[in-house]
Amino acid sequence: MPTPRVAGRLGYLLKHAQMQYAELTTEAMRPHGITGRQCAVLTAIDDQEPQSQQEVARRLDLDRTTMVALIDELEAKGLVSRSPAPDDRRKNVVALTALGRGTLTAALAATTEAENTFLAPLSRSDAEAFRRLLAAVVRT
Repeated sequence: MPTPRVAGRLGYLLKHAQMQYAELTTEAMRPHGITGRQCAVLTAIDDQEPQSQQEVARRLDLDRTTMVALIDELEAKGLVSRSPAPDDRRKNVVALTALGRGTLTAALAATTEAENTFLAPLSRSDAEAFRRLLAAVVRT
C-alpha cells in the first residue's frame, strides 16, 4: 500500500487508473478476439471508408511498420480486407469485412460496458467532467 504522499501524486494516480481501465477493457474484448489497439484500428477504418493504410496510421499517430503489422493481424482474423487503391496501386486501401463490422460493434459495446464499470464510483456529472478534463489535458 503506497503512502498517502505517493498515492496522491498525479503520476501514481494516472498510472493506476490506466492499469485498471486497461484490465477492464482487455477482459471485455477478449471474447471478441481483438485487442484495444486492434479495436482502435477497426474504429478508424470504419469512420472513413475507404482509406489507405497510411491514412489510418496517420489518424491514429502510428508508424508505418506498426500499422502494417496491425492490418496483417486483422486481415488474418478476417476482420479487414486490403486491396490496391484504384488511383495509386502502390497504396493499399483497407476496409472492414462483414465479420469485422460485427466484431467492432460487439467490441465497442463491451468497451462501453467496461468504461461504465470503471466510472461507476463517480456520479454521471462527475464522469462527464472527468472525460472533459482528461480531453483538455490530452489536447494540449
